[in-house]
Amino acid sequence: MNLRLIGCNFRSAAVDLREQLAFDAAKQERAVNELAARFGCEVVLLSTCNRVELTTAKPAGGRPFDRDLCAEFLSEVHGVAPERIAPLLYDHADGAAVRHLFRVASSLDSLVLGEGQIAGQVKQSFEAARRLGATGPLLNALFPFALRTAKRVRTETGITKGHVSVSSVAVDYVKQVFDTFADKTVLVIGAGKMGRLTLTHLKELKLGSILVTNRSPERAIETATACAGLAVPWDQLDDALVKADIVLSTTGAGEPIVTAKRYAERVAPRRTGTQVILDIAVPRDFDPGIHDGDRVCVFNIDDLSRVKEQTLSVRRRAIPLAEAIVESELKRFADDWTRRGHGPVIGKLTGEVDKLRTEVLTQLLPRLNGKLTDEDRKQIEGAFRLFQNKLLHGPIAALQEAGKDGQSGTLLESLKKLFRLE
Repeated sequence: MNLRLIGCNFRSAAVDLREQLAFDAAKQERAVNELAARFGCEVVLLSTCNRVELTTAKPAGGRPFDRDLCAEFLSEVHGVAPERIAPLLYDHADGAAVRHLFRVASSLDSLVLGEGQIAGQVKQSFEAARRLGATGPLLNALFPFALRTAKRVRTETGITKGHVSVSSVAVDYVKQVFDTFADKTVLVIGAGKMGRLTLTHLKELKLGSILVTNRSPERAIETATACAGLAVPWDQLDDALVKADIVLSTTGAGEPIVTAKRYAERVAPRRTGTQVILDIAVPRDFDPGIHDGDRVCVFNIDDLSRVKEQTLSVRRRAIPLAEAIVESELKRFADDWTRRGHGPVIGKLTGEVDKLRTEVLTQLLPRLNGKLTDEDRKQIEGAFRLFQNKLLHGPIAALQEAGKDGQSGTLLESLKKLFRLE
């Protein structure tokens, strides 16, 4: 195939180097154009937060785009020394490259097993390269196969079941407690990154109102404005807790900001209904003693992480079936590509023998004119056609079998010489 897939991911390279090698859209377009022009190859460049991979296909002959060339090219683009890059690159060729791409697209090679974004990122990278004219016969056949493999893995296994991000798991907890959210109030305590991400997921529930409080009034106003909420002064935290049905706390304080005693004395007597407290701060913001499992449910980061691990455990059970699908699709692609590669030669061979058969019959049948019935003529023509099919069956079958093992090159050249095929 002359196919290579070279890159680094979260296993082979630390995040600081991956950040330096990442491509934005504009830089990715320039790199794809430059690679295709300079090395005369088909190319697709995949760049995500967890990997940078170059898939290339070249005509036979000439130096392949290997690990050293890839390191030099990435060094040229990003200004990172090639000796820092080269040792961290993996280099897959032909069948191994196909397998790796299929596993990546199917999220079997992801940091989070079964995550749903990678197939879309593979598709976007391929379509971007195709729009630039940087793909050709091999990659135009390969990437749709990869996406089909990913779809089979998603639909035929349990590898995408459940949520595995802390923010998604937190929302799942909330949905188990409440049936409706239009009348619910969320209180956000702190303005950390995890809190903002979890709030983004909570907002999809179409909440009634959002309150935000922070020791820094400016941060509270900034976060409240971003989520169309209302900023609450820090000294009114107890009043806000009374109003809140859902509490999302991420302050990062050194000790609990709400003790069991404070909650029992200032909040509990004034509250009605159930309250869910998502305490994803480390150290914890709420005393775990507040949790009673009835009116007040407190979930901390460890609780959410346990659910995440349980979900991943379920997903891991789907790995053997997913890997079997990858191997099945790998074989289908190899067979399909072999047929495409041999098609012109087989077509030419069949055409030449068909031409010889027609010439012989054209000379033979007039000599027997008047001695043959129409049925006799059909029998003779059929016999010649059967002989042709039997003659060609052996070479064609041998060529296809050799192609499955990647050993068809010599046989292909021999057939061309034996049958005088151009």
